[in-house]
Amino acid sequence: MKALFYVQHLLGTGHVVRAVALARALATRDVDVCLVVGNALPATLDTQGLTIEHLPSVRAADATFSRLVAADGRELDDALRTERADRLCALVAEMAPDLFLTETFPLGRRQFAFELFPALEVAGAMTRPPLIACSVRDILVRKQEIAKERWMAEVARTFYDVILVHSDPAFVRLDDSFPFASEVADIVRYTGYVHAPSGTVPPGSEGENEVVVSCGGGPVGYRLLQTALEARAHTRRATGQWRILVSREHGAERLAKLQGRAGPGTIVESARTDFPGLLSRAAVSISQAGYNTVLDVLSARCPAVLVPFAEEGETEQMQRAQILAERGIATLLSEEQLHPAELAAAADRAMALEPPNLVLRIDGAASSAEILIDETQRRKGY
Repeated sequence: MKALFYVQHLLGTGHVVRAVALARALATRDVDVCLVVGNALPATLDTQGLTIEHLPSVRAADATFSRLVAADGRELDDALRTERADRLCALVAEMAPDLFLTETFPLGRRQFAFELFPALEVAGAMTRPPLIACSVRDILVRKQEIAKERWMAEVARTFYDVILVHSDPAFVRLDDSFPFASEVADIVRYTGYVHAPSGTVPPGSEGENEVVVSCGGGPVGYRLLQTALEARAHTRRATGQWRILVSREHGAERLAKLQGRAGPGTIVESARTDFPGLLSRAAVSISQAGYNTVLDVLSARCPAVLVPFAEEGETEQMQRAQILAERGIATLLSEEQLHPAELAAAADRAMALEPPNLVLRIDGAASSAEILIDETQRRKGY
């Protein structure tokens, strides 16, 4: 069985981290997987067993997502759109996959319809068309225009056979963030959360009773890191060592600036692959509320302060953080409230929380692979 899996991450790394986990789960079940990526892959990702094909790289210019740019900073123009669309269509035609899987689209990534519609049409015109599936996280970003959300449902109904929702429906359902979920309910399959943490153990006693501050894998969250440097002096309970982890996307200059401002009892270093291990020993986690980070926090049963990314109408992280805060599992601090004294008080409140004991399905990668293989075999008559 052959699978072609398209993923386009724009700012953070959560989309591609999840996609690689799913692709590897398929590969372990003897599926020949070609992962087509539209942006640079993080160097820390293990893509063993996968064929990787790169479209000309495109990313968001900043956290507003209003401009898409190539690797060299030039605007995404018609020539680059044509180059990417032609390449993706050629890959679909050459591979003739049994399964064509798109990450997020059509329930997001609408700005990449220019290349995905032609590729979907190539796939649909094959003598034996592939199963066409969408892979989407637990919570969607709400659109300001309801017509855009209706469009998402219409495209799914037109082209797609399966929508994989990577959540536990006992915790959050597609209906909670998508007003047209009922129109695609018959093709939705809940997989459980996709959690594939590194098993690396931190050396010595690193992480023990620490406050671990992180900002995910992208270039956002710098203000959170800056605020954390000043917050430790205001805390009453979270007085242990504060360890501030800086995404590599922030670059060496920002890392050096933060390190230069670190006072006693504070360590500033690059993000680490043993992050889940640090959390398992930590007194408190301070982070944004991205999909992968929250799963790491919950799995480590670490008391948490969540400062969700909420720029330019982003709603997904805030909704996830609110759900956890309402259940008494985490302390919520909005970006508007993000000041040193307020962050210190939130860390102190988090230390008073009981360790989270939320039982979630986290076998989403394996479950997704099983669903996709079963659906493909049924469609192909194997």
